[in-house]
Amino acid sequence: MRTVNSLPIKGRRLVEWLNRTLAWAMPGYCCFCLGGTLGDTPWCERCFTELPWHTGACPLCSEPRPSSVAADMPCGHCLKQRPDFDRSWVPFLYEDDIAGLIQRFKFNADRRAGQILLQLMVQAFRAHQGSCHVQAIVTADLHSGRARERGFDQTLWLGKRMARALDLPLYQATRRRLTPTQRGLSRPARKRNVRRVYQVTSPLPAQVLLLDDVMTTGATLEALSSACREQGAAHVTAAALARTPAGRAI
Repeated sequence: MRTVNSLPIKGRRLVEWLNRTLAWAMPGYCCFCLGGTLGDTPWCERCFTELPWHTGACPLCSEPRPSSVAADMPCGHCLKQRPDFDRSWVPFLYEDDIAGLIQRFKFNADRRAGQILLQLMVQAFRAHQGSCHVQAIVTADLHSGRARERGFDQTLWLGKRMARALDLPLYQATRRRLTPTQRGLSRPARKRNVRRVYQVTSPLPAQVLLLDDVMTTGATLEALSSACREQGAAHVTAAALARTPAGRAI
């Protein structure tokens, strides 16, 4: 009997593609390894444990840093210039399976990937909620051209479902002007690009959670935070699915 490794390269690629497809299509099996799932979740215990959980982050901007640094010590960037938001919460690093899920969700409009990310985010938030009390979720609308490109606004899609799962009201900030993409820009350029770009048109409760898909420098979330404070938000938590490793942008 021929094994997968003995097949020609094209054959191995076909088998790998079929395995990935089955992982998405078969309910009751782990979406990462096709093993048995953990309760009613689409993942198994081992894969869940081995996800790139983000620990040891800066408490203000969630920038990754060595675990030897004290948990309550802000990073160098925040010591020089504190962000507009009060704290941040990002459960994953933008690596491995999480990066793959986000790419499929964000660039391929893969709703199955989005649903898995939503379940991971909600479960992680509920475990973290004791130290992160919020009264509303706020998202920022996607650039109209990119929304047409992708066929949907992935952050709004995620925000609506997360707000429903957590029984929280959802507010959406709108753009005052269109801006170039943030991709490839330096930290200072990102901040300049989105400065005062968002507005919130209705009063907000005191404690809000800002939601984005990926946090790179935090520039978008800072601009959103400033808009929220103009409408009464007193304590602002910036949140995202994943944080890019230091020095890496997407």
